[in-house]
Amino acid sequence: MGFTLSAEHEAIRKAVREFGQNEIEPVAREHDREKKYPAEIRKTAAEYDFVAPNIPVEYGGAGMDTLSSTIVTEELWRADPGIGSAVGSAGFGSSMLIEFGDDWMKEEWLPKIAAGEAVSASAISEPAHGSNVAGMETSAQSDGDEYVLNGNKMWITNGTVADVAVVMAKTSPGDGHRGITAFLVPMDATGVSTEKIDNKLGIRASDLAEVVLDDVRIPAENVIGEVDRGFYQLMEFFAAGRVSVASQAVGAAQGALDCAIEYAGEREQFGRKIKEFQAIEHKIAEMATRVEAARSLTYRAASEVEAGNQDIAARYSSMAKLFASEISVEVADEAVQVHGGSGYVDDYPAERYYRDARITKIYEGTSEIQKNIIADRIL
Repeated sequence: MGFTLSAEHEAIRKAVREFGQNEIEPVAREHDREKKYPAEIRKTAAEYDFVAPNIPVEYGGAGMDTLSSTIVTEELWRADPGIGSAVGSAGFGSSMLIEFGDDWMKEEWLPKIAAGEAVSASAISEPAHGSNVAGMETSAQSDGDEYVLNGNKMWITNGTVADVAVVMAKTSPGDGHRGITAFLVPMDATGVSTEKIDNKLGIRASDLAEVVLDDVRIPAENVIGEVDRGFYQLMEFFAAGRVSVASQAVGAAQGALDCAIEYAGEREQFGRKIKEFQAIEHKIAEMATRVEAARSLTYRAASEVEAGNQDIAARYSSMAKLFASEISVEVADEAVQVHGGSGYVDDYPAERYYRDARITKIYEGTSEIQKNIIADRIL
């Protein structure tokens, strides 16, 4: 199935691309080296509706469809995956609020997130539970008109910079995935502590942390949706999340390809530019073909998510996430190869794309998990 982007989609791509060239690319190396969170860039991005673009217009957002949001993410990561991640993740958890949150939650937090005044996080993974969401150990015990949360959350994007988080916890510990509930937790609540994780291989401008919940008291009204229905609520966003990571992978791959093309047009060996050698020509031709194939599959998946075809969306989103992430790493690797020795140092962005692309094969479900999902849908 082919996709012809609308004029609006093309305008969105152009706007984000210009933003990336003007605001992100000039400082990407600095933020990566210093592991510096781009707070000001995030705020500026919000002025252009690039932060949580799916937030409805009535809450100050752009109300973009899935394909539009996919393009925004792709172009942010094309400019720089680290800063792109920081900007693109600033609304983590907002989809849960939009779909299942009470009116007061939406009115209090969604406008702030869309305006760049607040950052949200989604706290699901734990030190001993990543792919196995149902095995989480964080508990939420009812105590009158409050819940008391205890546990550790690991690999939490925006952990140290978030103002609020959607925290998944067990309200019925013996019921597996049927006993999980989503809670809206202000990050300044008593008992919440965070520890930044800054020894990452890539996307170093993006914030990552461990979040500890020690007798955190949350009003019962902070339950998002229904008690013991959190896992089922979360499942509704798995496909969209995987499409988002696929678009990240496509963006990183395109950024790496851009670097390779530019370098091949500058570098000379044996009296001519290396782009004139067939070995380099073929390498770049293969890279470009793989990127376009990944993009097409990602857009197909985005369209299925937007159409609400849950079974089909689940299959194609996993295919897109699997294929695009694998291709992203391969293309970034080839970009380093085109650069030769220059690709192994940070004088050029190729090595950064190589490091950054690798995460897309891990989060939102590893490549191995995606293969399981795909097989379950076709066998």
